[in-house]
Amino acid sequence: MRVLANIFWLGTKELRSFFQDYVLLGLVVWAFSLAVLAQAQSSSQELHNASVGYLDEDMSPLSRQFIAGLTPPYFKPPEPVAERDINHLMDTGRYTFVVTIPPHFERDVLAGRHPDAQLAIDATAMMQAGIGANYFQQIFSAELHKYLSRNDGAFLLPSQGIAASPVTLSVRIAFNPNVTTSWFTSIMGIINQVTMLAIILAGAAVVREREHGTMDHLLVMPVTPLEIAASKVWANGLVITVAVGLSLAIVVRQLLGVPVAGSVTLFMAGVALYLFFATAIGIFLATIARTMPQLGLLYLLVAVPMNLLSGANTPIESMPSPLRVIMSASPSTHFVSFAQAILYRGAGIDVVWPKFLAVALIGAGFFVLALRRFRQVAAAQAG
Repeated sequence: MRVLANIFWLGTKELRSFFQDYVLLGLVVWAFSLAVLAQAQSSSQELHNASVGYLDEDMSPLSRQFIAGLTPPYFKPPEPVAERDINHLMDTGRYTFVVTIPPHFERDVLAGRHPDAQLAIDATAMMQAGIGANYFQQIFSAELHKYLSRNDGAFLLPSQGIAASPVTLSVRIAFNPNVTTSWFTSIMGIINQVTMLAIILAGAAVVREREHGTMDHLLVMPVTPLEIAASKVWANGLVITVAVGLSLAIVVRQLLGVPVAGSVTLFMAGVALYLFFATAIGIFLATIARTMPQLGLLYLLVAVPMNLLSGANTPIESMPSPLRVIMSASPSTHFVSFAQAILYRGAGIDVVWPKFLAVALIGAGFFVLALRRFRQVAAAQAG
């Protein structure tokens, strides 16, 4: 009981130190609010409000149907342009897309002559350019299908150069029906911030003790290195766990309107389990670093690859086999996997328990390693 009491009271000291450090406090608030909002809203991978100009030289029902098919929220209302102004408007970035429909377009389509409609794209808007070209193709194909079906019956005629497909593909998109990027990036943003702040806060707690000279005071007290390290783990873990819960409830669900399919309680239990590992990394790095700038550099070497290769940005299955084997030993990979399973697909403990177990075992092993290193550094400093 004395050990638990020491860990508790040392942890409360860590909490007081944290709330008096306004830089770290501001970092936590920013990371789980504005940073998540920025990541969710600035890295959209779908077409939204793209500017479109059009030159309709045919003025036929088919050409007007094509133009009418370019609707919000993918495109802004199309605006007519003169042929002489197209190059200037594209050069100045006025439009991302300009579609030109040539004369006699409808007549040539009905005659099966395969006329060309020109689509000029400003590829400096790289994301919209790539996705937009595919959207134009789909919209024009759908409108042409509807037009010819009205004129020639239920199916397109092979004599018109467009063969009817014998198979209809029925697409059902699960877990994110509209393929909205913010549904994915907002939650992945929270997960990435967990790793970052767990390492920084736990590491900063140790470095701060050394820089302020209070580590010597702790070492002469009747406490062990285990109690000192464990207090830093639970105190900083508690701060991040509360921040994650608030960010998920306020930023993700309220401000961004992202639905959560699974149990938030189960996810938070997984966060607490993962923080046991992540804070141990922070303590381990702090035993190597002498100052906060050094800790920051070590963080870049360790945490950035962990986040990039954890599956939050690229699926593990898409990585080379040797890299997959290496990352399977990282709890961050299992953390991302069970977080996605719980929050996106509504998985229960019967599905994610192997990932929980992997995080617990790897985290416990690394905590033992970090504790051994912390004891060595504490013994050297006491001597």
